[in-house]
Amino acid sequence: LVFSSRSSAKFIAPLGCLVSRQKHTLPDLPYDYGALEPHINAEIMQLHHSKHHATYVNNLNVAEDKYKEALAKGDVTTQVSLQPALKFNGGGHINHTIFWTNLSPNGGGEPKGELMEAIKRDFGSFANFKEKLTTVSVGVQGSGWGWLGYNKEQGRLQIAACANQDPLQGTTGLIPLLGIDVWEHAYYLQYKNVRPDYLKAIWNVINWENVSSRYATCKK
Repeated sequence: LVFSSRSSAKFIAPLGCLVSRQKHTLPDLPYDYGALEPHINAEIMQLHHSKHHATYVNNLNVAEDKYKEALAKGDVTTQVSLQPALKFNGGGHINHTIFWTNLSPNGGGEPKGELMEAIKRDFGSFANFKEKLTTVSVGVQGSGWGWLGYNKEQGRLQIAACANQDPLQGTTGLIPLLGIDVWEHAYYLQYKNVRPDYLKAIWNVINWENVSSRYATCKK
């Protein structure tokens, strides 16, 4: 392919932005590792945050550096080959960053206001919504996530499951409001292989203020 000087100039700014980008970093938890006990114990939270999430962040930075080099060289083959790593580690970083804020030692109960009205409108009742999201999350084969998302085109709430670390918005178009991690590293040390027990417990620490805030933001 031959590019004119005019057309090639268009690529300078985006590449410059990529070259000077900030490295992704592990976000701090908004509470102590033991704050969600007895529902999620401190050992799980420490390993989940400081080991698992940190690994996604580190691997994402490595993949982006390799992608930057391939982009600069015009190496499309390498760019394509890096897509799975970007999706997996980028998704892991996105998903966990949402997950930590979706949880709170002062959580549990039921949402209020507009979010509760929307849940009743789209699922019939809070109990029905809770049962549906739990069932979808229990039913994830292998590793993945259960999500409450917002369908902006249809203006309604929607439940979805994503495999592995597939990010909700990037793979379904739904805006993430509440994510439940059902990878075994999220619960195995405490609940062994009994995922339903973990899912029953996690409702006690759901941060409805955070979920409601996300809902209000995506409706604007």
